[in-house]
Amino acid sequence: MKSVQGNKAGLKPFELMLDQKKISQRVMQLGERISSDYTGESLVLVGVLKGCIVFMADLMRHIKLPVEIEFISAASYRHGIRREDDVVIGGGVAIPLKRRHVLVVEGIVDTGRTASVIVEKIRKMEPASVEVVTLLDKPASHRAKIDIKYKGFTIGNEFVIGFGLDNAQLYRNLPFIGKMIEG
Repeated sequence: MKSVQGNKAGLKPFELMLDQKKISQRVMQLGERISSDYTGESLVLVGVLKGCIVFMADLMRHIKLPVEIEFISAASYRHGIRREDDVVIGGGVAIPLKRRHVLVVEGIVDTGRTASVIVEKIRKMEPASVEVVTLLDKPASHRAKIDIKYKGFTIGNEFVIGFGLDNAQLYRNLPFIGKMIEG
């Protein structure tokens, strides 16, 4: 894997983990599977900002069904230390979800806490179904029970960037997934 070094902009070094071609093929497969699973239905995609944005844009172009989109933001609360039990949800879903099929779109599921809180909130809106689709899943990091129906890739505990995922709000625009290099 090729290492990319930091530069004058203060970027940290990383190495390529998943290239554009591999990601594109997998996103297409996910779109085809979702289209097949929901044949004859329409979907509401609820994207979890900001990490979902690139994945969701690509994914929805491969779903061959009527699709509506909505976005919410979510973050773990921090007061000097990370408190993963506190997830703050920003924004709300304006589209009525009662008796609708909903897919929560995540760029990455790490601890699973954010996704589980969002799924629980959506279930209270009485959808016909609610499932999770994520580009990346880190099952070894899960601390909350979460069922992920559609997974792009399963990865280890690496800190990853690109394709919408960030480090200090940087790297989201990379067209691939990179692994941060410690050091």
